Amino acid sequence: MKVGVVGSGMVGATAAYALVMRGVGREVVLVDKNAARAEAEADDIRHAVPFAHPLEVRAGGYEALAGCRAVVLCAGVGQKPGETRLQLLRRNAQVFREVVPAVLAHAPQAVLVVATNPVDVMTHMAARYATTFGVAPGRVLGSGTTLDTARFRTLIGTRCGVDSHHVHGYVVGEHGDSEVLTWSLVTVGGMPLEGFARMRGVDLSEGVRRDIDEKVRRAAYTIIAGKGATYYGIGCALARIVDAVLHDQRSILTVCAPTAEVGGVADVTLALPRLVGGAGVIETFPLPLSAAEQTQLQASARVIRTALDELGDDL
Repeated sequence: MKVGVVGSGMVGATAAYALVMRGVGREVVLVDKNAARAEAEADDIRHAVPFAHPLEVRAGGYEALAGCRAVVLCAGVGQKPGETRLQLLRRNAQVFREVVPAVLAHAPQAVLVVATNPVDVMTHMAARYATTFGVAPGRVLGSGTTLDTARFRTLIGTRCGVDSHHVHGYVVGEHGDSEVLTWSLVTVGGMPLEGFARMRGVDLSEGVRRDIDEKVRRAAYTIIAGKGATYYGIGCALARIVDAVLHDQRSILTVCAPTAEVGGVADVTLALPRLVGGAGVIETFPLPLSAAEQTQLQASARVIRTALDELGDDL
């Protein structure tokens, strides 16, 4: 099984490395406008293969994506000094106008997994451009809040003294400042969080919850301030999503995808718990949110819809 990664910067290269470490697929192809960078990253990752799983790793042009079951899109431009968010979005829209058709021309059956930020808007763009190739919306999805959900579960698990694999709770909405932490739905080992906390004597007072919320919501800012970029967490999240696609695992992940309506906001792309398998997004699950959380999700949807409206004809 073959996976493509378009964009060999820190996120793309780390995603490819995570695929090798997890043993996802059989072949990974790196594509980048800077061919030398793609070759160098492929060489470096290939040298890790003897210590991990027997995958073939190589670089190539778009034609090398032929036969890919999934293609991860990490291509994009960084924000220039003094550049507005809308200006950045417009430049990245131009990048995707070129990248998405080039990918689908050679890998028409691939599921596209978008990682480029702002991921909700970029996924909306990718899905729009892909429709001209007859690609069903479910075959275009973004990393969404997959990483935010992992951060949420990790912090709760640490607070409760429990392996985070046994914590279930979702972060939904925008991958950004307006995201929604669904405290009302969190369970630990199948028990509602509040009941578990009482039984174990765990302090989950309002102050503690605010601290966790801040650490989830501001994680990227803190990491970027300390080391310049985030890539390990998102690289592993992308590998997890690709694994679900390649092996049709029917996993429930908080990926983002075009959605007809959320809280009265029409035609918006944001993260919700979705069933992910070989065809991409198979189903989306509505959550029984509290009234406050539902209001927050509606506000988050409006943030994304506003950004899409600002793009207008550039979308």
